[in-house]
Amino acid sequence: MTIDGVLPARLTSRSIVAGLGALAVVVTLTSCGGEPDVESVSTTSASAPTPAVPSPTETTPSPISNASPYSGLPNGLGKPVLAVKIDNTGAAQPHAGLELADLVYVEEVEWGLNRLLAIFSTQMPDVLGPVRSARVSDIDILQPFADVVFAYSGAQSKLLPQLAAADVIDASATASYIGWFDDASRRSPVDHMLRPLEVLGVFPDAAVSKDIGLTFDDEPPPNGSPGSFAAASWADSEVSFSWDEAAGDYVVGMNGNPSRSTQGGSQRAATVVIQSVTQSDSGYGDKFGGITPKIEVVGSGSAVVLRDGKSWLVTWERVSASDGTTFTLADGSPMPFAIGQTWIVLLDDVRTAQVS
Repeated sequence: MTIDGVLPARLTSRSIVAGLGALAVVVTLTSCGGEPDVESVSTTSASAPTPAVPSPTETTPSPISNASPYSGLPNGLGKPVLAVKIDNTGAAQPHAGLELADLVYVEEVEWGLNRLLAIFSTQMPDVLGPVRSARVSDIDILQPFADVVFAYSGAQSKLLPQLAAADVIDASATASYIGWFDDASRRSPVDHMLRPLEVLGVFPDAAVSKDIGLTFDDEPPPNGSPGSFAAASWADSEVSFSWDEAAGDYVVGMNGNPSRSTQGGSQRAATVVIQSVTQSDSGYGDKFGGITPKIEVVGSGSAVVLRDGKSWLVTWERVSASDGTTFTLADGSPMPFAIGQTWIVLLDDVRTAQVS
């Protein structure tokens, strides 16, 4: 680690852990190659916090047998899973229902913008959105969920055959209009909304929640470094996370402003992961010449995990497209995530993440 806090381009996970400073650092991460049984929760009033309990995984069994494998929250095991592509521009906010997601992936799209791919299972909002179009990288991200119901507002025509062949269930508005509507209070194209329980009702054989390699624990591991703030940026977008000591979670910022929810206030994250990934030209793009990145989520690399106001440098690994992703500490043990919503930022390995 250099004096100014900039990490070299490639380090082992053990040397990275040793290199985080006591103050602010800039982290350079690297990468290598019938009715569904779902709890409906209104998004018009705030809900009480859920007690923190451990989650079952293959590596760390839990006495709470029904904990979600996606968030560690109780009553989340074996429930139907819904993946939704969500816009996160300023015009798309406030978001409806996003606060109830178990997992939120942040992925780069054209022109240095980014979009959200949110996974819902433990709880389902009454209304969710705004929903936007699918990208090619969504297919690889969703493979470990297997036959997941995937709601998106459209896709470019040459991507449609790949989506049809993928291990996902097409729940776009063109596949089934049930559960979809346009919100008259929002302007196009960020007015496409859905009612999750109606959408899931069309697909009674959809996948249910299962282990995808994540570990959850109410207690963080020892020897964490400073981790009260993190930010990742692209050419025309940014996402940030600021630790709120009183609330015990991170406030999510989007594109230089606090995120907004229809419930009031900002989106919140219990755990933040900034995962270094390799990106390339996918061969897809928009009509204006913007290139859609292909995000490589199979392989291995480094990541930084933030929880409880601390941070840990870890190694991520995903052996094949159908496997889940594991996050491992320098001593070889699983990195336990905090119980609650996790945000996973997929950051191109030529970019740096600020952590302090």
